[in-house]
Amino acid sequence: MTEHPVEITDRLRDGILWITFQRPEARNALTFGMYERLAQLCTEMPTDGTVRAVVISGAGGKAFAAGTDMTQFRAFEKPQDALDYENQIDAVLEAVERCPVPTIAAINGACTGGGGSIAAACDIRIASASLKFGFPIARTLGNCLAAGNLARLSELIGAGRVREIIFTARLIEADEALGIGLVSEVLPDEDAMLTRAAELAGKVGSMAPLTLRATKEAMRRNRIASKVEDSDLIVSCYMSDDFRTGMEAFLGKTKPVWRGK
Repeated sequence: MTEHPVEITDRLRDGILWITFQRPEARNALTFGMYERLAQLCTEMPTDGTVRAVVISGAGGKAFAAGTDMTQFRAFEKPQDALDYENQIDAVLEAVERCPVPTIAAINGACTGGGGSIAAACDIRIASASLKFGFPIARTLGNCLAAGNLARLSELIGAGRVREIIFTARLIEADEALGIGLVSEVLPDEDAMLTRAAELAGKVGSMAPLTLRATKEAMRRNRIASKVEDSDLIVSCYMSDDFRTGMEAFLGKTKPVWRGK
């Protein structure tokens, strides 16, 4: 596999594919191109044994990925723009879930918004002690998560906790993340975490691939069995005055005034 310039890299070492978000100057905020490249890598993952596991992480020492790059939302003008965006995110997360080899999110620092969704879609999550995980959209943007995304998070940490962290816009830190099962291990720093990620990837990559693949797919099917329609909810948020207010306030480093319209 080859390196994708600037925004995301993929390097194969000893049967482990290391996918790294490479926008440290923006705390690895995700562009549409980064989402598309991640989905492509997962969709085109070989099943011939050359790749036995995947580790996803973020460069720069401060963040796994701090959500979607908000400047891209300025181009949203009509309801279909919002629906297309959430459909794209859903397709990316499904590609991560359906990756035919085990996926490990190695999380250092901020893991918010789209970064949190990607981590939640991975099979295993480990973190450094600097983890801060959440979806502070009720404080920053005034948009919403799609129903499928909420279902995935609810399966992982429980519906009540998902409501609480979204309603309060707070971030989950490392000790709590370990206690609630969001992550399986917390390491003292980034170097220790990446070392452990390599060890863990080597271990799970040595297991029976068809067993892992069948388990991943069965669990995915269980979750989507009750898929619901949510386009009206997405449009109501992304096309609102509040969303525009939140976006410009965030980019301008001011506090938004919500009006509920």
